[in-house]
Amino acid sequence: MQKSQDERIANMTFASVFPHYVNKVEKKGRTQEELIQVISWLTGYSDVQLQEAVLQRWTFAEFFERATLHPNAALITGMICGYRVEDIENELTRKVRYLDKLVDELAKGKDIKKILRSK
Repeated sequence: MQKSQDERIANMTFASVFPHYVNKVEKKGRTQEELIQVISWLTGYSDVQLQEAVLQRWTFAEFFERATLHPNAALITGMICGYRVEDIENELTRKVRYLDKLVDELAKGKDIKKILRSK
């Protein structure tokens, strides 16, 4: 992945992407509540904190800088946007792709326990 793409991802706002996540999962019969559960699992954010991230238009750099990544986040593997998540070198880009991968799994109907890497 090129540096310019990493910079573009870092400067995108969570608020600009969140509605796309909602549309993607709702189109496939999942709920916004399930989406928030998945995002909260990854980031440690509460519902209120996610709303704040949207309202204050945090960039992904700010969003993940303030997040407490789940210890099992490294278990998120596989392809997303043409890249193997586990092979992405830029830490922030990898975290954003973790989020994309979880949203994708939710939209594809995967069981929540599996998405949340529960045993």
